[in-house]
Amino acid sequence: MYPPELVEPMKEDLTSVGFKSLITPEDVDEVINNTKGMLLLVVNSVCGCAAGNMRPGVKLSLNGDVQPNELATVFAGVDREATEQARKYFLPYPPSSPSIALFKDGKLVHFLERHHIEGATAEMIAENLKEAYKHFGNE
Repeated sequence: MYPPELVEPMKEDLTSVGFKSLITPEDVDEVINNTKGMLLLVVNSVCGCAAGNMRPGVKLSLNGDVQPNELATVFAGVDREATEQARKYFLPYPPSSPSIALFKDGKLVHFLERHHIEGATAEMIAENLKEAYKHFGNE
C-alpha cells in the first residue's frame, strides 16, 4: 500500500476533472451496473506511464464532441478491493496497471492495457479514446 500523501496528487489529477474515486467493490458494482450510456473507468497507478501518458491522454480525450456519460477511477495498489472488483469486469483481459476501460450500458466495449499506454503519447491515447467515444456513443 502506498502512503496516502504520495498518491493523493495522482488521484486528484483525475478527480479534479470529474472522475469519481471508487474505493469499495460496491462502488465499482454500482457505477458499472447503473450507468446508462458510456462509462470511462480508469485504473490509475503510480508508474511513470500513468503520469506521463495515461492521465494526460485521458484528460485530453474529454475535449471532444462525444464524451462518456460517467467518469470513474480506481487506484491500483491503494484501492485494492475496488481494483480487484473492477478487474472482474475487464475479463478476459489480464490485470494491467494502468489501464483504461470503456463500458456501454454496463458492457465492456473498449480496453487499453498497459502495453497500449507505455509506448503511446498522451495525444495518441486521447485520439484512440475519442474514436471509441464516437463509435460507441453513436450505436
